[in-house]
Amino acid sequence: MAEEVRNSGRGRKRATVQVVPEMGRLQPQARELEEAVLGALLLEKDAYSIVSDILKPECFYERAHELIFTAVRDLYMRQEPVDMITVTEQLKRMGALDEVGGAPYISELTSKVASTAHLEFHARIIAQKYLARELIRFTATIQDKAFDETVDVDDLMQEAEGSLFEISQRNVKKDVTQINPVIKEALTMLEKAANQEGGMSGLRSGFDGLDKITSGWQNSDLVIIAARPAMGKTAFVLSMAKNMAVNFKIPVALFSLEMSNVQLVNRLIVNVCEIPGEKIKSGRLEKYEWEQLDFKIKELYDAPIYVDDTPSLSVFELRTKARRLVREHDIKCIIIDYLQLMNASGMNFGSREQEVSTISRSLKGLAKELNIPIIALSQLNRGVEARQGAEGKRPQLADLRESGAIEQDADMVCFIHRPEYYKILEDEKGNSLVGLAEIIIAKHRNGAVGDVRLRFKSEFAKFMNIEDDVELKEVISKMNRNEPQPIPSATPDFLQAGSEEEKVPF
Repeated sequence: MAEEVRNSGRGRKRATVQVVPEMGRLQPQARELEEAVLGALLLEKDAYSIVSDILKPECFYERAHELIFTAVRDLYMRQEPVDMITVTEQLKRMGALDEVGGAPYISELTSKVASTAHLEFHARIIAQKYLARELIRFTATIQDKAFDETVDVDDLMQEAEGSLFEISQRNVKKDVTQINPVIKEALTMLEKAANQEGGMSGLRSGFDGLDKITSGWQNSDLVIIAARPAMGKTAFVLSMAKNMAVNFKIPVALFSLEMSNVQLVNRLIVNVCEIPGEKIKSGRLEKYEWEQLDFKIKELYDAPIYVDDTPSLSVFELRTKARRLVREHDIKCIIIDYLQLMNASGMNFGSREQEVSTISRSLKGLAKELNIPIIALSQLNRGVEARQGAEGKRPQLADLRESGAIEQDADMVCFIHRPEYYKILEDEKGNSLVGLAEIIIAKHRNGAVGDVRLRFKSEFAKFMNIEDDVELKEVISKMNRNEPQPIPSATPDFLQAGSEEEKVPF
């Protein structure tokens, strides 16, 4: 890229003028507008507050203008007056006064202002020119690397996607909205909830107790469902996806970073057909089980479930795929299994914690952009295992693995807890916990927190409402009355809870 250095004639160095050789064009710039904006900042008391969320020092093409704006910003942050004298003194402290052309040039800027009426409009033009230069720099870098045969193309695409995402985020601004249309939208949602069975304003999960507290999964919410290994995270979201897609015809997208499409569908077959996973895996089914499979698997055909098993999925790939799924298939909910297996390729981070923070923040942004709930599974750290007692085994928000930003970004955090796994078979009142799972709503930004109990059928990797399982209700009732009762046939591993691996298929 050719370069040409110009001087102002007053000892002030002009910025390097970069020329695009292929097109013979100068870099996008607006020197006169830069001078006008800086002049307005020196004259108008409240001018900086108007442009502060539009412009940053690097938005200015000329190095001198970048330094002057930096001086204005520093004064404003210290709540000091901004005028020709104070800016000159600040530039002296920065050791940059001579570089910008001295006090005469600062004074000259004020003569460049005809009116401050169009200050915001001028600032936005400067910001657009800056973004255009960034895009030129970005494309030139990618082009050079694309010609380099030692660079892996897949890695380059990840880098390009990450860099482009960073550039796009710099220009994400949303204007304020007058309250009237927002009130109208809120009333529309209220009327919709009133007309729904049970007052559901969001998407039904099929778990009645959970839906009662949440009023359904809400649009634009990021929901984190976290648990230690062997608690049944995947089984829970598969049961929920089946409820939503099969029972309520809600289109759902499931991104599985851990299992292949076939493994995932096998789990769905086990869940729906209620045939032990070992038999599905080996194919050794009895005649009646083949008939049961043929009959029940029909529920899954044509179900609006869309599965993606891309390994090590990046947030940028997810954004692209999610937009297409919403556009082409009217997806109403996205499920990610699981968050810690994602990455933010193409961006530089000082630690994995910073990367996870970027991922969770991006997921929340995507949920708002698409206006649908995004449900992401998450791992918990080992702190749960180290604590003693029944209460100690209950997950806490501090147990979220790798990043406190997950808790901050999430609208709702739910934990899956199965006391039986830790050989806790009764609660403090002596009630049986055999075959039960607790969904602990630990954070709910727009509603109540609480616990919901569900039935977990381990050999079918299936969660369900307790009231839907007649067999378990009878067993629990008799156990609570201290009557001997055999363990339900559907859960032969109850007395083996606490083993290293979850007693679920695959």
